[in-house]
Amino acid sequence: MIFSNLAIIAYTTLLSFDFIQLVYSVPVTISPSIVNDNLISHKVSGENGAVSVENEQCSNIGLEILKEGGNAVDSAIASALCIGVINSFATGIGGGGFMLIRTPSGEYDFIDFRESSPAASTEDMYTLNSTLSQVGGLSVSIPGEIRGYELAHSKYGKLPWSRLFQDAINIARDGFIANELMHQRLLISQDWMLDSPEWLEIYAPNGTIVKPGQIIKRPALAKTLSTIAIEGADAFYKGYIAESLVNTTKATGGILTLDDFSNYSAIHRPVISTNYHNHKVFTTSAPTSGPIILNVLNLIEPFNFSKSGPTSLNYHRFIEALKFGYAARTEIGDPLFTDNQDRLDEFITKEWADSIRPQITDDETHILSYYNPKYEDNDPHGTMHLSVLDKDNGAVALTSTINLLFGSRIMDRATGIILNDQQDDFSSPGVVNAFGFSPSRNNYVGPDKRPLSSITPVIIENEKGQLEMVVGGSGGSQIVSATLNVIINSLDFKQDIFEAVGAPRLHHQLMPNLLGTEIGFDIDILEKLAERGHKIYEIDSKVGIFSSVQGIFRHSNGTVDAASDPRKFGLAAAY
Repeated sequence: MIFSNLAIIAYTTLLSFDFIQLVYSVPVTISPSIVNDNLISHKVSGENGAVSVENEQCSNIGLEILKEGGNAVDSAIASALCIGVINSFATGIGGGGFMLIRTPSGEYDFIDFRESSPAASTEDMYTLNSTLSQVGGLSVSIPGEIRGYELAHSKYGKLPWSRLFQDAINIARDGFIANELMHQRLLISQDWMLDSPEWLEIYAPNGTIVKPGQIIKRPALAKTLSTIAIEGADAFYKGYIAESLVNTTKATGGILTLDDFSNYSAIHRPVISTNYHNHKVFTTSAPTSGPIILNVLNLIEPFNFSKSGPTSLNYHRFIEALKFGYAARTEIGDPLFTDNQDRLDEFITKEWADSIRPQITDDETHILSYYNPKYEDNDPHGTMHLSVLDKDNGAVALTSTINLLFGSRIMDRATGIILNDQQDDFSSPGVVNAFGFSPSRNNYVGPDKRPLSSITPVIIENEKGQLEMVVGGSGGSQIVSATLNVIINSLDFKQDIFEAVGAPRLHHQLMPNLLGTEIGFDIDILEKLAERGHKIYEIDSKVGIFSSVQGIFRHSNGTVDAASDPRKFGLAAAY
């Protein structure tokens, strides 16, 4: 019996909150619709539109925008501003991200508002001290979120810009109730946070970390959001806000300048797609990991998972496809700074999948070199995703991040903005990342460059070209596998969106060569995977990084189901 003896090995990264356990004993099976702490993915349905955000209050705010006549873009911006106030450990206007947009007429757009490196950045700036890319002023990239929202709103928005900010302003000023997730993240951070007056007054006003049920207020951020709401995005990039952020980062060793802020722009990039069993899957191009979503789907399509269902063989084939996909991912970087577009285009073709598929062996898994990775890279660990669908079948899949937990650990006291540490998503020559792997040449630091991301927003249409699914996830390197788990659960295993999001997931990112499994995954399947040589560890959401997926599904009769991942205590909204 593979799991006859209990053996637990701790695998700890350089980051205190990244912790996984390698186990040769499988947890007791529970209902697939129940995940950690017996949280259930609540059913939310409607006939018009839906919003799925990582917090119920923000889902409701997005829904109100739709009811007021706003479209999916308006709703996504308002919802994202809301979650940036509440889930400040993961996202906010001091960070950046990506937005995949579908218009009611079926046109697609991809807006990249990923942070970019300062103009003074150099390839070797972290080689002597890699922690400088994670904490402090030198870790901060130019925030892109506000420019991204400006670009999306100017092209697609219906409601006034200022209206989209109002709810986030109110929440920041009047306060919000801390939940268990916030409490967990604050506990992890309290050793450094309690020594910083600007953090102390917000998250530990009585000298101890706030507990679930207590109120958190962010008055400085409320003032900042009000300024941007009235004066527009330029107020962030050219006014006193930019000056304050530059001064704060310089005081902690940073190299950001006012020119860096004024020169930043959000950009349009190509939308990419593939056909998967009569579904059209749309996602984002590099520097996101959208190409890997298409890569894996192309690899597994001929296996026809729907015929035999969630068997150990199908999961083994899925895992092997993930490993080839993550190997391909090691060649991705910012397309404006790399000369391998032909290679990136090749990864998403059926022909490439056909050439790789014979290497997927049904009876065993393999060592790392078998999958031919070129390099390794860093991943964002603190992200948020939201999905929105409006009554006209306009849709947005948006993912935003400040990278590691509470980003750079810098809060600008005057503006209340928590700044990202997105520089850590770059690779540095000769510096291994938090998992101990070699750097990616295509993802080296460079002036004005945008780092590789695991983010993968996805929108899916049915064979008639009708919008069917809006989905995406957060959770660092688990974003790709989590999003694919939900897509396969829904399209192949015919689970409704609530089951598809809530079901225990598998994760493999090739390096380390370990298979992650959530509590509740089928024991028999795990045993058979172990017999094929997979080394299994348990993903513990209480201790380390875990994935969170937000999904919306439009049925052929027009009704809408929406699910917010219970792993982050979320609840979607629909009408």
